[in-house]
This record gives sequence, structure tokens and C-alpha cells, in this order.
Amino acid sequence: MHLHAQDLACRRGGRLLFAHLHMAVAPGQLVWVRGPNGQGKTSLLRLLAGLSQAAEGHIERPVPLAYIGHQHGLKDDLNAMEALSFLLRLHELPFDDRTCTEALAHMGVHRQRLSPVRNLSQGQKRRVSLARLCQSASSKLWILDEPFDALDDQGITTLNTLIQQHCQNGGAVILTSHQALSLPGAIELDLSLVGKD
Repeated sequence: MHLHAQDLACRRGGRLLFAHLHMAVAPGQLVWVRGPNGQGKTSLLRLLAGLSQAAEGHIERPVPLAYIGHQHGLKDDLNAMEALSFLLRLHELPFDDRTCTEALAHMGVHRQRLSPVRNLSQGQKRRVSLARLCQSASSKLWILDEPFDALDDQGITTLNTLIQQHCQNGGAVILTSHQALSLPGAIELDLSLVGKD
């Protein structure tokens, strides 16, 4: 089991977003967290990643895991290579020039490797941020908040392939997406159906 959550409850600003949430994520599984805006999707992912504390409940998670939030998390003053290298170093992953170049090429932003992050489009920034996944195979669990945002069709296809390969290799993925997934076998978790009492 890559993750087990028991009887989770989450509050934000005094408001109960959800309660009595149970989930178990096994190797090879893809979980699609759904629900309307404000339902607590990002809050749930942050709980599962260990970045926030649940109001109630218990979570068992693997270490290390890969978490990529809705914001791209890149420094505007760095170029794409430097920004990716910084992210990889921060998460104790290989970050030499060859590794970064290959990861950016895989995500289709090799030509922008020396461009300042501030000059990249939102889709290009997203690709640079997601390039970290190319070096995250050792993280059995990937937690991705709206990873498809701003991606074009080619970027979506590339990310879908990364996710499928990770699951086929025994990893697991939990993600949110407002877009319909084209990945087979996704398990849907609709937060609007989770109890609040």
C-alpha cells in the first residue's frame, strides 16, 4: 500500500470541507480527486503530502513522495535549466546539466532551457515544473494538483505517458483535474459525496 488515510477531516477558516474520508492507494493505481471549486481538493492533496495537518484522522504515506502544487513553484529570476536544477536539488534528486537537459527535452521545452522563467508562457512554465517527474521514479507516490492546467495537446500526451509509465512500474498517482482524464483505469474520488457530519 502506497497510502492509507483513515477518517480524515479538513477545516479551512472554520469551515468543515469534508469529514470521515477514507482512502487507500495501492501500487499501480491512479486516483482522480474531483469536486466543485471550494470543495477541498487542494486541501486534501496537501494533507496527503504532509504539508498540512488534518483536523481529524490519520495518514500513512511513503517517503519520499513527489508533490507538485497548482502553482509552478519556479523562480522568475532563473532560467529554465537553473529553475529545474533548483527544484531537483531541493528535493534531493539528481540535478546535473545532462539530467536537466534530458528532462526538459522530454517535456518539450529544451529550446527554452536558457530563457528566464519570467519570459516563458504559462504552459512552458508548467512543463518545466513537471520535468521534475522525469527524475522522480524513486518516489512511489506522485501527488499532482491540476497538472494539466495550461498544457496543450502535446503536453497532455507527454504527461499522460509519464503517469501511465509510473503506474505500470508500481508507482501510484493522486491528482486533481477539472479536465476530463483520458487515462484508463482512473479511480474517481468525488469530494462532493464525502460526508461532513
